[in-house]
Order: sequence, then C-alpha cells, then structure tokens
Amino acid sequence: MQTLSEHLTFGGTQRFLQHESTTIGLPMRFGLYLPPEPKALLVFLAGLTCTEETFAIKAGAQRLASTLGLALLTPDTSPRGAGAPGEADHWDFGVGAGFYLDATQPPWARHWRMESYLVDELIPLVQQHTGLTATGLCGHSMGGHGALTLALRHPGRFRSLSALAPIAAPTQCPWGHKAFAGYLGDDRAAWAAHDASALMRQQATAPYPQGLLIDQGLADKFLAEQLHPEAFEAACATVGQPLTLRRHPGYDHGYYFVASVIDDHLRHHAAALCG
Repeated sequence: MQTLSEHLTFGGTQRFLQHESTTIGLPMRFGLYLPPEPKALLVFLAGLTCTEETFAIKAGAQRLASTLGLALLTPDTSPRGAGAPGEADHWDFGVGAGFYLDATQPPWARHWRMESYLVDELIPLVQQHTGLTATGLCGHSMGGHGALTLALRHPGRFRSLSALAPIAAPTQCPWGHKAFAGYLGDDRAAWAAHDASALMRQQATAPYPQGLLIDQGLADKFLAEQLHPEAFEAACATVGQPLTLRRHPGYDHGYYFVASVIDDHLRHHAAALCG
C-alpha cells in the first residue's frame, strides 16, 4: 500500500492510500482513519460521483470515531483509468458509479468488479493490516444500496449494518434500471440479486436481530423516484427484521444531512462491534 497523504485529526491519523488491485486490475485508492486506540473497523460506502475522500472530508465522523475506537475505511466508488468506452459519459453510470457489484456485461466485466474487490480483497487487506476483525458496514445513497446488499449477500461477514438515504429498491427506480441493464444485462433475476428489498424478503430469519438503522431526509429530491425506503421497510416487516427507519423533515440528500446524523450511526456500530 502506498500512502498518498496523511493528516493528524482528533488524536488519530487520516490516510489516503493506493494499491494495485488484482481483482480490479487497476490501481485503487481508499481512505483509512485510525483512531488512537482502534477497537473495530467500520466500512463506509459512498454514493454516486463520490471518491474515497468524500466521506472523510465532509461527514465529520473522525471526532466521535476517535472516542469510540472505530477505524473508518472509505473505498473509492468505482475503478478509474480503465479506458472503457463511454466510462465517463454519464454521472450515474461508469466512473464514480460502480454500484458495488460485479459486472457481467462487456466492456464493464473486465474491471467493474466492486463486490469481489471489497469483500475478497480490500476489506481483508485492511483487516490484516490493522488487526481489526470486528467489522461493520454503512453507506450513503448508492453506497447505502451497497451496504445493504453486500451485507445480505455475504451473511456473517459484517456484524453491524446501517444506511443513510439508500437506494433501497434499485429494481424499481431509474438509477437501478440504468446500472443493472448496463452492468448485468437484461436478466431481471440477476437484478433482483442486487436489490436490498428483494434480498431481505428472501431471508428465512432476521439477519440482524440486534436491529438496523436507516436515516432518510424528507426534503430529499431523490426520495420519491429513486430511493423507496418504504419497500425495504415492508420487506423487513415480512421477515421480522428489527428496523429503525427515521424520517427527517426538511433534510435533503447531501452531506449536510449525513453530517447531521452520522454520530448516531457510529454509536449504532460501536455498540455491536466494541461492546
């Protein structure tokens, strides 16, 4: 791992790093905050157009993470520099929009392997590097979709789970249709395998009996068309999954909202990971 920059903050160290990914086949960047006394690892997946720096710079999470002993891992949101035709033509597909899945369609299948990269390469690499095995998963928007789906697709890998304004039913929204058609093709069964609401409905028992936390702003311009938290809420009710879904009047989709509620998410994960 190559350190690109390093910053002292709240008694810990925020680093931005790069490594050669064998899964992606390209250099990949990520952020890692290590508090003074790290006890557990929280992976935060960012949303469309974001990078490994977005959450680290905008959310203000390091202050409380330092006190709680949470290390924060912030991966990038897609491969970069692949040179795939049209990779930067759309803000919601391609570069900055990996959707945390393994693409099966050309030209994306060669490098757009974000699920395997995270679950099989980056997170184990950071766990080994830090010695932290207790790991939670959180995300915002597209990253909320990623957090929910990766946790449900890989049972037992993450001890705690939460999301902020997630794309909760991507098979029912334009962002999901565009991404899934491009990355996965026309097979709707393949789409459903990456839809958090569909995955939750398939659970035999509640996968997180200690509870899930989701926050959603009601002034979010993407709420009605793209996010559909009510679909995930209904799926949780079907299988008896405890869910705290908090709806916040006046709050929008951006990082002012994320910064306003992130402390509750850090405490949610610390209770499961550090207790």
